[in-house]
Amino acid sequence: MNTSVEVDLPSLAVLAERVGASLRSRGESVAVVESSAGGLVSASLLAIPGASAFYLGGAVVYSRRAGRALLGLTAADLAGMRGETEPYALLVAGRMRDSHRATWGLSESGASGPSGSPYGDPPGRVCLAVVGATSVAKTIETGGVERATNMDMFARHLLHFFDEVLRARVS
Repeated sequence: MNTSVEVDLPSLAVLAERVGASLRSRGESVAVVESSAGGLVSASLLAIPGASAFYLGGAVVYSRRAGRALLGLTAADLAGMRGETEPYALLVAGRMRDSHRATWGLSESGASGPSGSPYGDPPGRVCLAVVGATSVAKTIETGGVERATNMDMFARHLLHFFDEVLRARVS
């Protein structure tokens, strides 16, 4: 699903607090793998006092070498796949969740800018994934080329997406 967005999302701190409170109340945990957000998702979750109750770990995977070293990805895992796609985002979110024995795995992979990616994706495009009781992915296009702004937006979109998934799973 490719979605162009002009959404006014809450700050990273607000989104992280929501997600942290949901995870804590459910006794669930999360592990995060990021690329173009550069660790902003993990940092915002870790800024919450008591984050160790729900945050199990994270990694910034910015290259194939990092994917091999931090996630144990092999050539067979990546056969016919490239970064910055929904299938890749789902793969690495699942790998992160499994390796940390977390309830949930989150990932984002995109082109923060100012130029596009080596794969030909435009700046401002990111693929997000949430893997756990349900596995979902989506693609967001911010329409922007400013790197720091896109990094922040990618992180906010991932936490917002995860918050939506958590809220939908309330019984």
